[in-house]
Amino acid sequence: MQYSTHGSYRLEQQNNILLIDIDEQGTFNDVVSKQYHNDIKIITQKMRNNPWASLITFKGNGVFTPETEQNLIETTHYRVENGMVAIAAVIIDSAYADTLQMQLQRIYQGCSVQFYFFSDTKNAKIWLDSFIN
Repeated sequence: MQYSTHGSYRLEQQNNILLIDIDEQGTFNDVVSKQYHNDIKIITQKMRNNPWASLITFKGNGVFTPETEQNLIETTHYRVENGMVAIAAVIIDSAYADTLQMQLQRIYQGCSVQFYFFSDTKNAKIWLDSFIN
């Protein structure tokens, strides 16, 4: 797990789904997003030979800075170029869920990846399985 005063994240591969938990304590800033990109590259290399998907859970009240949003666009492009076919996003306990959802929608649409927002991880996994299989 990666830690920062501005948030932490955890990456875990479960078969062809990359589970990403982001716990935001403020903003997911430029420094954290660059480390996140490096960690994503490592795990993506292990998954790239078959179609795969991401399930991302956001917890807390953070939103992205413009620099962070640009870094996340680059990270998402990289994942798409290396076999990612869909993203399911779950936003939990956020006072700024609408803002975060708009930011994520802008990122995912700009990267031409299938995505959907869910209120729970169970339905998100079911939806992702339909893309992988």
